[in-house]
Amino acid sequence: MKKNISYLVLTLFFVFIFSVFYIGLEKPNFYTPKIINNKSLEEFNSTELFSNKEFNSREIIKNNKFTIINIWSSWCAPCRLEHSALMKLSEKTNLNIIGLNYKDKKTNAIKFLNELGNPFSKILIDPDGIISISIGAYGVPETFILNKNSKIIQKYIGPLTNDNILEILKIIE
Repeated sequence: MKKNISYLVLTLFFVFIFSVFYIGLEKPNFYTPKIINNKSLEEFNSTELFSNKEFNSREIIKNNKFTIINIWSSWCAPCRLEHSALMKLSEKTNLNIIGLNYKDKKTNAIKFLNELGNPFSKILIDPDGIISISIGAYGVPETFILNKNSKIIQKYIGPLTNDNILEILKIIE
């Protein structure tokens, strides 16, 4: 009798564990951030990569019809992939493209730009990632399009593609 109860408890335990794992397989395992379009950009201060001059985000955005903030890092492989798309965008438009260098070493960031080119009007640094998080990013690369009122009108998660560039060109026209 004791042996039968032990088998029953063991069987129920395995059925329970199997059920938990089976239910877990049915749920998506990725994080999708909430839509942040038309959200105002949270104001921030940061240092410029080359000059070490302190800038306020409002100063950089206020005189431009559209601004792009691209969060990137030299150690980020997808950032390297999207860099050619950013270079094309900077050549085709006079957009205000701001680079926000995320958790990177200054020497590595400068080497990256010397190697691949610099599509940015200004490059600000985010050494601890707090600015990126306050903007609404959760990884690199991420790109935000802002209007002159500092409202986020579009967000791209991951590396920009040629299709994204065409979409951006339509938005700014």
